[in-house]
Amino acid sequence: MTSFLTHRARVHDARLPLHRRHSALRTCLTCFAPYGLRATYHHLTLSAAIPRRLEADPDALARAVEELHEARALWRARAEEFVAQRRAEKRVGRRAVANPRPWWLRRGWQGPGGAWYEDPFRHPSLRLSEYVRRQNTILDGADLPGCPACGDERPLEPHSTGHGWVELCRGCAWAPVPCPCGQQHRLVPELPYGWKEIWQRVHMNDDGKPNPH
Repeated sequence: MTSFLTHRARVHDARLPLHRRHSALRTCLTCFAPYGLRATYHHLTLSAAIPRRLEADPDALARAVEELHEARALWRARAEEFVAQRRAEKRVGRRAVANPRPWWLRRGWQGPGGAWYEDPFRHPSLRLSEYVRRQNTILDGADLPGCPACGDERPLEPHSTGHGWVELCRGCAWAPVPCPCGQQHRLVPELPYGWKEIWQRVHMNDDGKPNPH
């Protein structure tokens, strides 16, 4: 099994070539990615200011993996509490998982139901640890105001995730235009970049700032 901590150490290892440290960050994302792999990586390119050319700021990789590590530690603590709770429930005969299921166990668990799979550019601007704290608080029964993903208090609108509908603010997802045929259609992202371009950070400059679109 891939070890998050092993690859986190490789991201920090300045003796390794930058492309290997970058690949180690990607492996960390396969272990934990609150917004989904693509959207979480895009988020980290912005929050850690990862430049298009890694040589321009090698420390950006360390900043990115540490933000991811901080959020993962919060998730692991909450997940371990859930495991202990389930064991106790099973001992008294309660085998069914309560509804709603924990956010990390839901189908398409990245974001509210996989909301950022189709468009990795549409995700909260929250630091990953803040997003995890927010999701944990909602799981504990708190009725937080605003968008369930980011807390923005703009009007919520229905959004198709491919696994159903969720209500998000316009900042986190596009509001779909109803189709006369009554079918859900694949979301076409506003920005033309695919995963290859996101991975190569086409959207970033060498100064670690987003490239104007």
